[in-house]
Order: sequence, then C-alpha cells, then structure tokens
Amino acid sequence: MLVFWVALLIGAADPPPPVLPGWMAGCWIEETGDAWTEECWTAARGGSMLGSGRVGTGASLRSWEVMQILGGPDGLAFWAAPGGANRTRFALVSSTATEIVFANPANDYPQRIRYWRAGAMLKAEISLADGSKPMRWSFRRSG
Repeated sequence: MLVFWVALLIGAADPPPPVLPGWMAGCWIEETGDAWTEECWTAARGGSMLGSGRVGTGASLRSWEVMQILGGPDGLAFWAAPGGANRTRFALVSSTATEIVFANPANDYPQRIRYWRAGAMLKAEISLADGSKPMRWSFRRSG
C-alpha cells in the first residue's frame, strides 16, 4: 500500500520549472565601426527572462525590440516584439548547457532563433527554418 501512495504522490508532483538559459543574462554589445547592436537580458527568475535589444549607428537608433523567454503550458518559448509590434511566439526546439534554439516555421523571417556561448562571447543567429539566410552577431559583455 505504501508503494501505491508514494507512486501517487510522485505522479502528482508539479512538473519541474523550465530550464532557462541563465548564461544569457547581462548586457551584451557588438560594435563594427560606428554601427552597434545591444541586447540586455534579466537573470532567470520566476520562469522567465526579459530582454531588450536595440540597433543603431553612431548616436542614431535604427530599431528596437522587446523579448521574453517564458515557460508555459506548451513549454518554453521565445517571444519577440520588434518595435513594439504584436508578440510572435517561437517554440523551444533544443537546449543544452550552452545553446538554445527556438523556431516558428509559420513566421516570415526569422523562423529560427539561436543563442549560444563561445567562451566569454554570446553568439546569436536568426535564419529561415532550414538555416538559410542567416544573420549572426558576436556579443561581448557591455560595460
């Protein structure tokens, strides 16, 4: 009888919280000449990470974006809202200790979002679902 109750309690336990990419936390910058791209991510907490990004040249802002990585009933997802537009959901495809990939094949571009660590650098890539038409960034810690 005890085995039954233990099995019932284990089966009824809440699922573990999603594993968020805490290694992305912080502010990051890529600079080429006077062109710059910045991303800042909060620490993983409460099943979420909040991000912001901006792109510019010199003192001019060209674009900005707000982002979220959230756990939900359908699993971990990346939400993007460029320029404050409606959010677009990208579902988790794969995750390791140093890489995370999200995808939304129904989106026009990007369809895939990938982040990974390479030593002290944060790398990012957006592309079509098959990896074609990639755009890549190599960020170093800002400040």
